[in-house]
Amino acid sequence: MSIRLIVKHPDPVLRERAQEVTKFNANLHKLLDDMADTMYDADGVGLAAPQIGISKRVIVVDVGDEHELIEMVNPEIVLTEGEQLGPEGCLSIPGLQGDVKRANRTVIQGQDRHGKPIQYDSTEFLSRAFQHEIDHLNGVLFIDMAESVYEARKPEEQEPDKDQDQEQDGD
Repeated sequence: MSIRLIVKHPDPVLRERAQEVTKFNANLHKLLDDMADTMYDADGVGLAAPQIGISKRVIVVDVGDEHELIEMVNPEIVLTEGEQLGPEGCLSIPGLQGDVKRANRTVIQGQDRHGKPIQYDSTEFLSRAFQHEIDHLNGVLFIDMAESVYEARKPEEQEPDKDQDQEQDGD
């Protein structure tokens, strides 16, 4: 497993429609392993193969919930419901964030690393992450869809969570 270089905007690979995966072999398994290592090393919650310069329809997502690491090959959104507006950033566009409108619920179908069909019914943050990564496979970046784009704030510059403050005060 290796950490790969993350491609930065405006690299042309980020604007291409990625190619469907047809071979489920050791090369794909290494790609998935490397993508997960790269995502975790960069403190990301998702990564698409084009973000490491590979024009293949492959994503990894880990939003820190009960699903843990999700690997999907040839993912497609088959259902969307509702709406949410929220902030997004991207490992390929460091320093910027934007408010992006997304479906609140999505059903995603694809394949696992062995070619077996898989499906996820997701809501809220996981749904947002899936949509963001699948957009990458179609050459779409969050800045294309954002209602506003602004400089990303560092975690220490963000306002503390009020609920967290209350919990700490009670200890």
